[in-house]
Amino acid sequence: MPVLTRLIPSPLVVDIRPGALDDLACVLADERISHSGRLAVAVSGGSGARLRERISPSMPGATWYEVGGGTLDDAVRLASDIKAGHFDAVVGLGGGKIIDCAKFAAARVGLPLVAVPTNLAHDGLCSPVATLDNDAGRGSYGVPNPIAVVIDLDVIREAPVRYVRAGIGDAISNINAIADWELAGRVKDEKIDGLAAAMARQAGEAVLRHPGGVGDNDFLQVLAEALVLTGIAMSISGDSRPASGSCHEINHAFDLLFPKRAASHGEQCGLGAAFAMWLRGAHDESLYMAEVLRRHGLPVLPDEIGFTTDEFVKAVEFAPETRPGRYTILEHLDLNTEQIKDTYADYVKAIGS
Repeated sequence: MPVLTRLIPSPLVVDIRPGALDDLACVLADERISHSGRLAVAVSGGSGARLRERISPSMPGATWYEVGGGTLDDAVRLASDIKAGHFDAVVGLGGGKIIDCAKFAAARVGLPLVAVPTNLAHDGLCSPVATLDNDAGRGSYGVPNPIAVVIDLDVIREAPVRYVRAGIGDAISNINAIADWELAGRVKDEKIDGLAAAMARQAGEAVLRHPGGVGDNDFLQVLAEALVLTGIAMSISGDSRPASGSCHEINHAFDLLFPKRAASHGEQCGLGAAFAMWLRGAHDESLYMAEVLRRHGLPVLPDEIGFTTDEFVKAVEFAPETRPGRYTILEHLDLNTEQIKDTYADYVKAIGS
């Protein structure tokens, strides 16, 4: 019988530990990603610029590019600047906006991307997607996976704690996203990639079940690994299904309906996941998820991020319109306004204030 296998798109290097940033040049040289040291390094004017002073002596062959923001224009400009040089790879050093710009620019000029995140706010650090603001609002652009991911836990600890909390919410929401995917498989006969689902589910469960907190290196290691695995799961499936379900539809609804008041992506996804689990009748799981989110300082009720009950109900009702064609518990139940209000009241009563 023939032996059938498949190639999994994944980084060549995943280095997650305290002090990893100081060894960046050596790691890239040892893995033959950039033996010459000719690197185009995209940084922000904030944390990235400060880290430049720290590591530039060990990277004398690098050319540094300061990126103004996270727009499509910024990414196109970065690509144009990089194209004029002769580099082995592009390094994105900074938060999500910088890494997304670097992802897009690297793909545009045909160079591998090395992701060096300075926070753990979401699973985009290793995903095959660059999310960039454009004239129409915000767009998602398909890009190759990073060839390397280097996460220095000492750097992560220096970032504002709200970024770690956001990453927790995004990782935990995987559990709800997989439940939505399985629902679509049962009802709509949607094909499920078992490997991608397993990776994303276990990544979310690892964060959900870990007893540590945002100040513990052991917990940060697990969170960072979970976000990387989630990105790889999306590459395996070829879309965002392993990490994006009704929780993310609710998140997108907040962003679209209340663009100037929306909270962080991870906060909204965590809240959306806890409520969506309640909607699907997984009440014990919903209560445990809410308990863990609270322990980490994340919201489980909309008023904790500045939204009224009516605004939350409006967001849940509008949520299915944000991802046409995606089948989740929201599309399955097709609740009207009053039904959402009643279910939400039950959820609030169950989790307490």
